[in-house]
Amino acid sequence: MNILLAITGASGSIYGLRLLEELLKAGQQVTLVASRSGLEVCRFETGVALDDAEALMRRWDLPEAVLTIRAENDLWAPEASGSAAPEAMVIAPCSMGTVGRIAAGISGTLIERAADVLLKEARPLILLPRETPLSAIHLENLLRLAHAGARIVPAMPAFYHGPQSLDDLVNFVVGKLLDQLGINHSLFRRWGSEA
Repeated sequence: MNILLAITGASGSIYGLRLLEELLKAGQQVTLVASRSGLEVCRFETGVALDDAEALMRRWDLPEAVLTIRAENDLWAPEASGSAAPEAMVIAPCSMGTVGRIAAGISGTLIERAADVLLKEARPLILLPRETPLSAIHLENLLRLAHAGARIVPAMPAFYHGPQSLDDLVNFVVGKLLDQLGINHSLFRRWGSEA
């Protein structure tokens, strides 16, 4: 599957990084685009730079992985056109500013334009909003996107699987994103399954 992964400036860049790792390990073709603030927040929260595909693949020992990195302002990228749209797009984490601009149909960056393309082409657009508390404006924008066909997967881990670490909580949320993409994983124990 050809997947566009966007990382914006909301806290929680670990979700995007972990999802990137799992997608690459699953053999998916991934294009990564980070907003300027997404680059800064990821470096601050995790110490990881998102601008070097080779370094990211070495990080997870995935020399055969297919990873392309695009600049936020590259509106000439194939992903900006419906004729070359990816099969799915995930924005993780998705800032409320990004949510608002996509909900308003604003396409000033590759992230916003690609999201608009995925909606108009009726392809999976999955958003992982990471904000709390949510204002009425945030909720209205998320509802507007849900009505337009986006899938909203908030960063809300469950506890029925008995998490023992922060990684367990992150893996649960990333697993829910993979579920939305139809990609098999074993990141958490499902409800009713044996330990």
